[in-house]
Amino acid sequence: MGNTILKWLGLEKKSPYVNEYFFRTNMRSSIYMSCIVIVLELWMIIRLTNQWFSGILPKPFSYYFSNYYFYYFLLLGSGILTLVTAILYLRGKIRSHLPGTVILWTFALICLYFGIRISIGDYTKGEQVFTFLTMELFVICLLVWKPIVAFVLLTGSYLYYVYRINGVAPVSGAYSVLSRLSELTPQEAYEKLQAVAQTTGISQATQINMFTMWLSTYLFSIANYQRTLKSALKDENLEEINEHLSRISVIDELTGINNMVHFRSEAEKIMKYVTTDKENLIFLYLDIENFKFYNEKYGFVAGNELLIKVAKCIEKAFESSLVARFSDDHFVVLTRYTGSREIIRQISAEIHEMQQEVRLELKCGAFRPNLEEEETIDPSIACDRARLACNSIKKHYDQNFQQYDKTLEDRFRLKQYIVNNVDNAVENGYIKVFYQPVVSTEDASIVGLEALARWQDPQYGLLPPGVFIEILEEHRQIHKIDKCIIQQVCRDYRDAAEKGLAFAPVSLNFSRLDFELCDIVGYLENMSKEYHVPRKFLDVEITESALTDQQGLLQTAMKELRQLGYKVWLDDFGSGYSSLNVLKDFQFDVLKIDMKFLSGFSNNLKTRPILSNIVDLTRQLNMISLTEGVETQEQFDFLAKIGCVRAQGYLFSKPVPVTDLRARIGAGDLHVNKEFRTLQMREA
Repeated sequence: MGNTILKWLGLEKKSPYVNEYFFRTNMRSSIYMSCIVIVLELWMIIRLTNQWFSGILPKPFSYYFSNYYFYYFLLLGSGILTLVTAILYLRGKIRSHLPGTVILWTFALICLYFGIRISIGDYTKGEQVFTFLTMELFVICLLVWKPIVAFVLLTGSYLYYVYRINGVAPVSGAYSVLSRLSELTPQEAYEKLQAVAQTTGISQATQINMFTMWLSTYLFSIANYQRTLKSALKDENLEEINEHLSRISVIDELTGINNMVHFRSEAEKIMKYVTTDKENLIFLYLDIENFKFYNEKYGFVAGNELLIKVAKCIEKAFESSLVARFSDDHFVVLTRYTGSREIIRQISAEIHEMQQEVRLELKCGAFRPNLEEEETIDPSIACDRARLACNSIKKHYDQNFQQYDKTLEDRFRLKQYIVNNVDNAVENGYIKVFYQPVVSTEDASIVGLEALARWQDPQYGLLPPGVFIEILEEHRQIHKIDKCIIQQVCRDYRDAAEKGLAFAPVSLNFSRLDFELCDIVGYLENMSKEYHVPRKFLDVEITESALTDQQGLLQTAMKELRQLGYKVWLDDFGSGYSSLNVLKDFQFDVLKIDMKFLSGFSNNLKTRPILSNIVDLTRQLNMISLTEGVETQEQFDFLAKIGCVRAQGYLFSKPVPVTDLRARIGAGDLHVNKEFRTLQMREA
């Protein structure tokens, strides 16, 4: 209720923007008002002067000066002063409201007094009170007043005017008697003139008219105030929206530092117009490693708070440089190369202090424009190159800074090529199967083959799996390669069976993403049926690291594979940190011991007992043991001695195409175990 009353009185609290809007509105209105007053007063002064010099006015000049000239010049002077003040304020020459407020109030009060003073004289002559009404309209309606102020001004001026004319006898009554003298007897005329002389004050009709004028003027002033207030609030809202849009167009909403729109714009100016020390510029790309785990552990609110702290830390450290948030937990900086690495180390130390249980590392990639090769460089390209350098040291815990070079770009181009051309490679037969034999430790006969993917590219030549497998897994495209390998293996088996050539069971490497991105088990079963490949000739290898994610999905898939009759191998056993848990939670047919165990075989005394115990454990768990990476006869003999069932490595053969494998088997360099030859013949 109290707020409503204050609002109607115009006393509610207003924002600085609204107050400024009202003041500027009055300043603009006062320009029109003062111009009209100046023109009118000049005309009145000229008119009165002309009449006096013409002898029309009978009284001395002093009379007209005190009763007319003084008020004309007073109003004219205040009008000129108001006009000048308003123009100076609107042009920004005057910033304070005080001079304008004082002059505007003075001008308004002079106008009202002028209207009252002139209209009283007009009233005594029987003329209309137009001057008073005109000034009331000027002051109250042209300017915007708070309702309470308008009420005080209107009521005060009307009451004062009524008070002054209430004791004055208008001459209009005498004029009406004199105009009718021919119709009246001398006695009647005398009596009527006596009555007029005794009559003072305003009539009831005039009182009603004055009240009506007061009411209508006041209501208009209230409407004018409310209309101006509504416009001010609307403009303020639009101003706030525009300011917000303008701010977010260059400021990152979360961290409060610059965003990439501002960074690109300013960096482009720096690269274009800076003429001194340009060769000392460097683009930095900063990444908070393990931020994702921090977010997952402590929640997004805590993650956002950390980003804000890091952003402020970077901005403070590179105080005189261009800093922006690139995206997520990534930031970019355009700064001087000199001293930049020391600043990075400082920021890294501060981030370490922010970490809790999750270890946070600051990774920084850098790119220095080569001004000899590129006079100007697009900031987006520069940031991408710095990002590429940063990404190259991810998961390298011993390295926090990497500067971009041409080698990185070549690797990046190859990466993009692989991702963009994997479908084309599959369709055009660029994906080849290379087979590496798995032999029995009893007689070195082939008891299995591992199918390994190779990419025979027309542009890059033969690409080993280490180049493209990780890239395709990162971009979730690996299932396309694995499906292609399954089909080729099945086709090679069918071709061998139809030609009567020896073939051994083939193990297929499955990525953990295969089970997520497609129905890899269903596809394997379909290919087996299409090419009439016995399930005993197709095994599935799953790496130990794959079992740390999607355990439920993988357990279901492995169970299905074993129920269908496929053997499941555990690949790279011992390469991770959860090997024993994997053996506890999953069922495997073959345990493939990682080749790292044979590294330093001759010199490391711990290698032999470890391998011996793993083989014993495999036997106890009713699995077949297989050790990869066998390169010497000494290693092979030891494996046979401790009871390891199978071996694989360069001692027997590198991965080779199927034609080379058949040639070596045909030449007697390699021979397939009789058991599988017999099985193959029976299944065929």
